[in-house]
Amino acid sequence: MFDTSPGALFCSLLLGSLGFGLLLYGKKQRRVPQTVSGIALMVFPYFVSDVPLMLGIGGAIVAATWLAVRLGAQP
Repeated sequence: MFDTSPGALFCSLLLGSLGFGLLLYGKKQRRVPQTVSGIALMVFPYFVSDVPLMLGIGGAIVAATWLAVRLGAQP
């Protein structure tokens, strides 16, 4: 069940907005890492309700995207 506390709602809104922005950027530039991480950032908050865990997973997704782009993972 999803936690409806203000912190969890704000965190999921923040991560979903960041994911939507990455998805739009990735689709427009035809970049796979940004597109995949954008989808992941929008979807995973539905399954995680703990705020620190949500922030940790979101940070890991963003860090993995940065690392993939830095190492040259482009289509």
